[in-house]
Order: sequence, then structure tokens, then C-alpha cells
Amino acid sequence: MAFVTPTAEDLALSLDLAEINGARADFLITKAVNLCLTVVKPLPDEADTVVLSVAGRAYLNPGQITYETIGPASVQRPSGSGGLYLTKADKSALKAAAGRGGAFTVDPTPATADPSPTWPIDDTYGPGLEWEPGWGWT
Repeated sequence: MAFVTPTAEDLALSLDLAEINGARADFLITKAVNLCLTVVKPLPDEADTVVLSVAGRAYLNPGQITYETIGPASVQRPSGSGGLYLTKADKSALKAAAGRGGAFTVDPTPATADPSPTWPIDDTYGPGLEWEPGWGWT
């Protein structure tokens, strides 16, 4: 199954809005998809969550307002909380959904490797001889 771009209705549902400006929502979703493609290409099926998150932030705070006071109420948002951008968590989620986010191990041993020693074995050294403390095998 391939990635399906979310719709304006999906964004409205995600933001819990009864009405949404469809043209603006579609524009922001398209830009969010393009931004996500800078991290992972092609987008995995699960990328719709990140796309909706990115588009939702831009839809709700287009002016990138960080502090607002109306009468006795004031709101402070984190710096950079508006516009289109990917957070570190967004990038991690995209990479994880694409199967590229975690640790991995690379085994450099060739499949034809033989576990037997390749150096000359000295039968006259080691166990079977007498061990003298301070002198070793004699």
C-alpha cells in the first residue's frame, strides 16, 4: 500500500474544527508532504500522522505568534511554533516509519569465513607444561 495524502477533511478532524478553509488546508498539506519528502523518500504509509501534525501547526498559527494578550487572558507559545517546519520528533517518526530510525548491527565477517586458527599452533607452549609463578610456562 502506498502513501495516501491526507485531505482537508482529515485535517479538520485532526484539529477538531467544524469548518475549515479547504483551499488553505490543501495548500498546507501539499507543502507539509513536500517538507516530509526532504527527510524520507518515498513517504511510508504512516507518514500521514506527521503530515497532519505539520499542516495543523501551520493552519492554527500562521503568523508564528509566540505571545498574545487579549484582555485579562494571555497565551505564550514556544518560539517557532508557527509556519511549516519539522520538529526533531517529526523527523524521528518519519525515519522510524520508513524503517530507518533505530540502531543496527553490521557483521563484516564473510559467509565463507573459517573459524579455525590461521596462525601456526605451537604445541610446545601453554597447558601441559609446568607453570612457574613469575616465570610463566616452562
